[in-house]
Amino acid sequence: MPTSLEATRALRARRDELKTALGDVGDLRPGSLVERYRRCGKPNCHCAAEDAAGHGPSWSLTREVDGKTVTNVIPAQAVERTRDQIAEYKRFRRLSKELVDASEQLCEASLSESEAASKEAAKKGGFKRSSKQKSSPRSKR
Repeated sequence: MPTSLEATRALRARRDELKTALGDVGDLRPGSLVERYRRCGKPNCHCAAEDAAGHGPSWSLTREVDGKTVTNVIPAQAVERTRDQIAEYKRFRRLSKELVDASEQLCEASLSESEAASKEAAKKGGFKRSSKQKSSPRSKR
């Protein structure tokens, strides 16, 4: 079983890895990419047939901005790039969460180490307080 010192070192190493990985994040964008097929409504068009898929695909990116859903049309030639940007956003979110988790564990470990040090010092006779020096009286100019 690893000691608390080894565990702390491992957490620091993981935190540093995550910081480096976050520095390598590329272009990112949140949202969902949706493929759509539409019917134009013209009675003689091929899309009016009962089993027809419709016109398309057309692509749109949907995301939330200030509590409202916003949809942007994505050109067909930009679909792969948009998918990569969405994947990079998901990677960024995952790395950020892992960094927060590792940092939180480090903070807890630091508290535990401080508490253990305080208990150890108390067993050895406590902390010696030095006398406080009084500051000189304020001048009343």
